Amino acid sequence: MNEELGITIGMAARAAREHLGLTQAEVAERIGLVHPVYSRLERGKMLPSVPSLYRLCQELRVSPEAMLGLTPKGTVSKGRKPAPREDGDAPDLRRLLHLARKLDAEKLDALLHVASVLAR
Repeated sequence: MNEELGITIGMAARAAREHLGLTQAEVAERIGLVHPVYSRLERGKMLPSVPSLYRLCQELRVSPEAMLGLTPKGTVSKGRKPAPREDGDAPDLRRLLHLARKLDAEKLDALLHVASVLAR
């Protein structure tokens, strides 16, 4: 394994994940890895497969060039627009939406009721 590349990918993944306000477990689940494997990836102890790297870039909204350390810091990659955010910029809102998607109809209805009461 190329240790330098592993560390580069791990640091980019951690920075992007923290910027989005996600936990390692949330990212791991979203990209189809188990939490301990994703943790090793962030620590630079392993390299992701190409499909995993693709899903990681998509989920963390990071270009493959940036994830691989191929762009100078502070450079915006041209030709690639950031993915539109469906749930605003607040990490708590993204986390709530992620959790709400896992609920069955009855629990989702209860969550909507609680949210409606709290919003008054």
